[in-house]
Amino acid sequence: MIGGIDHLVLTVGDIDRAVAFYTRVLRMECVTFAGTRKALMAGDQKINLQTLGQETRNRARVGSGDICLFTQISPDEIIAHLKREGVDILEGPVEKSGARGPIVSVYFNDPDGNLVEVGSYAKKAS
Repeated sequence: MIGGIDHLVLTVGDIDRAVAFYTRVLRMECVTFAGTRKALMAGDQKINLQTLGQETRNRARVGSGDICLFTQISPDEIIAHLKREGVDILEGPVEKSGARGPIVSVYFNDPDGNLVEVGSYAKKAS
C-alpha cells in the first residue's frame, strides 16, 4: 500500500538557523513551498521545517526529531567533514541496520538537539 516516504517534518526553534545548518553542514538544498514554508531536499524526499505550534494537529516538540540520512561517501569522510564544520560527533562510525541493509552511521545533533544519523551502505566501520 505504501510506496515510500514523501516528506517528514522537523520542529525547530528557528527556521533560518536550521536552514543555515543543514545547507552548510550537509549541503542540502533549501526550497520554499506553500508561499513561505521552508524544506530541505534529501534526494527525492524533503524535510519540512516548522516552528513549535505551527502545526496544531501533532504533538511536536523542538529537538524531538531523530532522522537517518544516507550518503555515498565513506564514514571516515563524513567524520572529517563534520569536524571541519565544527560539529560534535556523538557516536560512530557504528554498524547499524538501515532500510536497505547494513549501514555504517555517524550520529550528531542539529542546533535544536534533533538527532541526525548519516550513514553509508556497503562501507565498513574503521
